[in-house]
Amino acid sequence: MKIHTGEKPFSCNICEYKCIKKGTLQRHMKIHTGEKPFSCNICEYKCITKSNLQFHIIRKHTVEKPISCHICEYKCFAKSNLKTHIMKMHTGEKPFSCNICEFRCTLKSSLQNHMKIHTGEKRFTCNNCEYRCITKDSLKYHVIQKHTGEKPFSCNICEYKCIKKSTLQRHMKIHTGEKPFSCNICEYKCITKSNLQFHIIRKHTGEKPISCHICEYKCFAKSNLKTHIMKMHTGEKPFSCNICEFRCTLKSSLQSHMKIHTGEKPFSCNNCEYRCITKDSLKYHVIQKHTGEKPFSCHICEYKCIRKSYLKTHILIHTRERPFSCNICEYKCITKSILQRHMKIHTGEKPFLCNICEFRCKRKDKLQNHLKIHTGEKPYSCHICEFRCIKERKKERKVYSPKFRHHR
Repeated sequence: MKIHTGEKPFSCNICEYKCIKKGTLQRHMKIHTGEKPFSCNICEYKCITKSNLQFHIIRKHTVEKPISCHICEYKCFAKSNLKTHIMKMHTGEKPFSCNICEFRCTLKSSLQNHMKIHTGEKRFTCNNCEYRCITKDSLKYHVIQKHTGEKPFSCNICEYKCIKKSTLQRHMKIHTGEKPFSCNICEYKCITKSNLQFHIIRKHTGEKPISCHICEYKCFAKSNLKTHIMKMHTGEKPFSCNICEFRCTLKSSLQSHMKIHTGEKPFSCNNCEYRCITKDSLKYHVIQKHTGEKPFSCHICEYKCIRKSYLKTHILIHTRERPFSCNICEYKCITKSILQRHMKIHTGEKPFLCNICEFRCKRKDKLQNHLKIHTGEKPYSCHICEFRCIKERKKERKVYSPKFRHHR
């Protein structure tokens, strides 16, 4: 009857844990006492229950996976794992649902953890800082990420290391080329289920269920919204470089930035000697230098470009929309970078300085042009005479000046 009434008569006198059976409570109490009566006779592993010990022996010492899926090649240690696999990978069934929100899941334990979001319960606390969380696993990964920096799982093909075994398994598919998830509308294939879900939303449904409470921005995922709010509204940059003053919104941006200091350039072009830090940089290099492809085109004029972001900025020229405005004067502009450049008029800031003379300027491209004075480099040349110069604009001025009318 306790299953139907929801009654949990046994409660822990240390934390808020409650349960149906006395035996379950006794097992729970061992978490607080640290008692682990079952030990492995092969290694130093100890645990609270006999079943945990049995799974440990199968996983770590026998390599045997006696249970196999009748649909794919998946093998596992227990029937419960197979049941979860079939629901997640094949049927999509989610039998457990939240009675407060629309959350649904495959496992009862996942629902129990989800419910703690509504109750605000965070049982697990970090010994090093004030961090509190819902699950033991979350605490474990917090300690590794923030305090120890340990990455116990490493790739046997490249130098990649990570915190989770599942992350390593996903990484290995990059080397094997395996893409188990495929779109049933087009030929798209990918490594993870989440990538497939985002592909379907982006390319086929166009749905953007997440919206910003400050502006009209809409997106596919909560992570995108979080990044948007920090970039566009709060200006928060939680990730900082320990070598220079660089700060950013995304952890991935910091990881890419650190490669500037290490000199690491893991991506290389198959057509030339170009090497770069990010996969995106390589992609745009190939388009710019080798294929010349411009996949994004304006529906109003003949403008074409390499990136979707460039097209979005270009469209603002037609709409006359100026989303970025100065908080000191009435200046408005199309991009954040133009606004940042404008703000230097008010601050007088000239962050770019020459390492040879005392020249300082507001823009990096101005410094790059200035340095050509010292190197003697003159990359722009007249197609009619031998005139060479530092800036393309100077070449144009020379051709169209009265003195050189004979070139026209």
